[in-house]
Amino acid sequence: MFLNAKISRLLLITLLLLPSFQSNADQDRTTASALLVQIVSYLAKQGHKSLLSFENYHWHEVNAAARWSPRAGLQVVKLGRKFFLMGGRTPNNSTIPGDSVIWGDVWVSQDKGISWDQVVGSNDQEHWPARAYFKAVTKGRYIYVLGGQNFNLAPCPNDVPTCQEQMPSSDFFNDVWRSKNGKEWQLMTANAPWQGRAGLSAVAMRNRIFVIAGSKNDDTAIVGPNGPARKYFNDVWSSRDGKEWKQLTDNAPWEPRAGAVALTKDGYIYLLGGENGFLCQPQPNCKPPYFNDVWRSRNGKNWELVTADAAWSARPGHQCATLYHHIVCFGGFGLPQNPQDIWVSRHGLHWRKVSDSPWNSLSPSEIKYDFAVLVDKQGYWGQTQAIYTFGGDRETFDFSDPANYLRVDNDVWRYASEHFR
Repeated sequence: MFLNAKISRLLLITLLLLPSFQSNADQDRTTASALLVQIVSYLAKQGHKSLLSFENYHWHEVNAAARWSPRAGLQVVKLGRKFFLMGGRTPNNSTIPGDSVIWGDVWVSQDKGISWDQVVGSNDQEHWPARAYFKAVTKGRYIYVLGGQNFNLAPCPNDVPTCQEQMPSSDFFNDVWRSKNGKEWQLMTANAPWQGRAGLSAVAMRNRIFVIAGSKNDDTAIVGPNGPARKYFNDVWSSRDGKEWKQLTDNAPWEPRAGAVALTKDGYIYLLGGENGFLCQPQPNCKPPYFNDVWRSRNGKNWELVTADAAWSARPGHQCATLYHHIVCFGGFGLPQNPQDIWVSRHGLHWRKVSDSPWNSLSPSEIKYDFAVLVDKQGYWGQTQAIYTFGGDRETFDFSDPANYLRVDNDVWRYASEHFR
């Protein structure tokens, strides 16, 4: 693509402005990013519409079967030039709902998901215990791991005749760990003041880590009606180092939930979707207890409603990411079938559907939920951007299906402009 003189001048201005912000790296990147958006917008107006025409973006399968086991509820972050993948669950061939192998391993890729090396094993005693449905974020030179749950089996109570010898019993974590390299981990706190939880949301912004929402105790779809009641949170906490935490609110204006997406954009934390229950009855005509609202906050304490009813269907287990200053959402769990779509919005209010085929899917049965996602930005301004996805779940709640446990993935995909190199 050839740049005309005006575009070249915009790039030159950007180069001249950047040194004045070198004393503040965050401000430097923010300013560069804002200038990049202006350049990209200008390119679009001049006919180079492919940069913002998400309808023309493509999915490319980077790795169909990575060395790590198929899994869901995992996390992947980018630190430096490396991708770090960790944790998650792999379902067992079992009639016990939720019966799974829980992972505590860490894998690294230096070629954007093509090849992987294990740096920590699941049973290593020098790092965090195995877990799924946790969060990992990067801040400064560190990866932080927060919360999540494991999976244990307990004897069936005598008063539950439908139980098959054993039933799920999970531990929910409120510990925080950090690492510079994915191999050596430091325990910041074994017992943060926020309650242990899974399905939480977390982001890093303005040199602070934010923990948002989540739930404790397994859902009745897993443990049945006689297990401990599932508790949902709508609190928000923040910390500079993962050790000392401050509660920003114990009752945010959005409904308590788990499985929501949190991301940062333009100085805001955005919260999108989620659930306060897995199933509804009677199917298929019931309304699932899922959300498609969008909220945002500049500080984690004060929240404003962007929309109570986004154009995309209510869902948990989805992912959203910021690509060229647009929010891109896709995937997730749905009833009676998973949503087969991709939606894009500039500010979270107005949405447009840009595809019916995430992961080049041909049917809703191929749509993932509880997968991991990251945005890879190359170049000083992040002028080359792509979304990567890792693993994920395609199981249903039909535990009598003998093939259900096999519907978990260990693939890597990239979603990017047709001009991505």
